[in-house]
Amino acid sequence: MHSLAQEIQGFSKNRLKKQCTHVTTVTGRKLLERRSDGGEVEQLEELEEGSGCGFVEDKSLDLQVGVVRPFLLLGSQDAAHNSDTLQRYKVSHVLNVAYGVTNLFPEQLVYKTLQILDLPETDITSYLGECSAFIDQARAQEGVVLVHCNAGVSRASSVVIGYLMLKEGLSFDDAYSQVKLARPSVRPNPGFYQQLQSYEP
Repeated sequence: MHSLAQEIQGFSKNRLKKQCTHVTTVTGRKLLERRSDGGEVEQLEELEEGSGCGFVEDKSLDLQVGVVRPFLLLGSQDAAHNSDTLQRYKVSHVLNVAYGVTNLFPEQLVYKTLQILDLPETDITSYLGECSAFIDQARAQEGVVLVHCNAGVSRASSVVIGYLMLKEGLSFDDAYSQVKLARPSVRPNPGFYQQLQSYEP
């Protein structure tokens, strides 16, 4: 059997694939970057003329916001970090239930952050009282609250479903279907799903 040292010595740089990287500059120029074996940039090719407007459109952003109630919105961190989206929906309050996602506009918006882990064993129902109180506070101030986690799929949707059950007395099925109608991508993880199903406020 080879020793590790022999294996490392026998490893040749020539066996490394040449790397090509697509680069989009801030001004919208698209470049193809080729790297040599040693990792140095060999050449940059211009792929196509950019519009030079300084805006690179990222098709993968999820800016879909679910309007569950006029004062209660549900979305991803992309929506929470996009000032145009926040303004369009007249968001005044943000309930951030993600783990490690920063609040970008503390001067303009009222934030509440609860670092909730998206794990089936997390007790999501234990957060519902605190979350609902914040949503009601926003509502009392005639504000609009955006509830978000990272993807706006599991944690944030569970909090909104729980709010409807707690504050409006809806059954789990009703609350879930209303939230899913507002934002079709919602999917509480199996643990949250079961906890909410058996949740009796």
